[in-house]
Amino acid sequence: MSSPTPDSRLSSQTNHATSVENIKTGEHVVDGGLNGWMTVIGSWLVLFSTLGYAYSFGVYQDYYTRVFLTSQSPSSIAWMGSAQLALSFAMGLVAGKLFDAGHLRLTMTLGSFIFLFSLFMLSLAKPDHYYEVFLSQGLGMGIGIGLLFTPASAIVGHHFKRRRSLAYGTAMSGSSIGAVVFPITLNHLLPRVGFADSVRITAYISLGSLVLGNVLIRPVRIQRSGARPDIKGFFTDLPYMAFVVGTAFAALGLFFPVVYIQLYSVQHSVGKNLAFYSVAIVNGSGVLGRIVANHLADMYGVWNIHLAMTFVTGAMIWAVLGVSDSASLIVVGLLYGISSGAWLSLLMVALSTLANSPQEIGARMGIGLAFISVAVLGSAPIQGALLSSDFNWLHAVAFSGSMMFVAAGIHLVMRLRILSDKPMALA
Repeated sequence: MSSPTPDSRLSSQTNHATSVENIKTGEHVVDGGLNGWMTVIGSWLVLFSTLGYAYSFGVYQDYYTRVFLTSQSPSSIAWMGSAQLALSFAMGLVAGKLFDAGHLRLTMTLGSFIFLFSLFMLSLAKPDHYYEVFLSQGLGMGIGIGLLFTPASAIVGHHFKRRRSLAYGTAMSGSSIGAVVFPITLNHLLPRVGFADSVRITAYISLGSLVLGNVLIRPVRIQRSGARPDIKGFFTDLPYMAFVVGTAFAALGLFFPVVYIQLYSVQHSVGKNLAFYSVAIVNGSGVLGRIVANHLADMYGVWNIHLAMTFVTGAMIWAVLGVSDSASLIVVGLLYGISSGAWLSLLMVALSTLANSPQEIGARMGIGLAFISVAVLGSAPIQGALLSSDFNWLHAVAFSGSMMFVAAGIHLVMRLRILSDKPMALA
C-alpha cells in the first residue's frame, strides 16, 4: 500500500479540523437526519433556480447579439453577464455576515424576492433598451443570487459532519442541472413565443423552486467559540494571497466558453440545433467533473487535482478554435465542462485548506471570493472587446486561455511553498 502524500495529508487534516470545529448547541446534533436532507433538497432547489440560471447567460448573449440588442457590441452585452456573476460572489460578504448573525430566513427571503422581481421585470424590457436589461438582469438578479448563494450553501454544513462532502456536493449539483434545464428551455421558447413570454415561463419555474426550497431549508442555531480571525494577517499570508491572485487571473478567462460557445457555434455553422444545446452540454458535463474531482482529490490531494484542472481548462479554451463541426463541438464542450466543473468544485475546498484554524475558513472564503468577483466582473467585457463587432475569435480565445495558464503558473509556484508555510498541512 502506498503511503499518503503530503498533499493528501493536507486535505485530510483540513477535513478533520473542519469536522471537529467546536459548535455549541442546546441539543444533540444529528448527522443529517430528516431536517438535514430536507435542507439539502431545499438548497438544491435554490441553487437550481438561481446559480443555474446565471450559468445560462450564454443563451442570452447569443440572442441579444443577434436579435434583441443589435445596436450593442458583444462587449457591452457581456457586461450584464459578468456583473450578474460577479455580484453572485461579491454579495457573499454581506450574506455571510447576515447568515453568521442568525438571519438565514431574512437573507434568503430578501434574496428570493429581489431575484424573482428582477427576473419578471426583465420580461418587460423592450428591444434595444439596454439599460432596462442591464438593471434587471445584470444588477437585480446578481444581487438576488448573491444573497442566496452563500446561505443556501453554508446551511448544509450545519446539518452534517461525517457526510458533509456528500451533502454539499448533492446540493451544489442543483446549479449544474439548472444550467442544463434553463438553456434548453430558453432556446426552445424564444423562437416560438418570443422574449417576454420565454422569460416569464422560466421565472415561474424559478418561483416554484424558490418557494419550495425556502420552505424545506431548516435553520440551525449555533454559537461558535474561539477568537476572531486576524483579517489583516490574511493580506500578509503569501500562499493565501498568491492563490487568490492566481485564481483572479483564472477568472479572467474561465467563463469564456460558458458565455460565448453558443454564439461561436452559430457563427461557424456548427449545426443550428446542436449549437443551441452547446451551453447545456458544457454545464451538464460539469456534474461529472464535480463528482470525479472530489473523489480524485481525496486520493491524490486537492492541490494536485486543482492544478491539473487549471491546465486542462486552459487547453480546452484554446481548443474552442478547433470547433468546426458537431463532433468537435461535443468533444470540446464535454471536456471543458468536466475540467471547469472540477476546477470550480475544488475552489472552495482549496481556500479552506489555507486557513490556520477552522475559525478562519469562512472569512478566508468570503474575502477570496470578493477579490475574485472583481476579475469575473471584467472578464466577459474584456473578451467581448477583443472579439469586437468583427468577431475576431482568435484574440478573445488567446486572452482567455492564456489567463488560465498564468493562473496555473502562479499556483504551481505557490504549491511548492504551501506545505512548509501552513500549519494545517502538517500530519
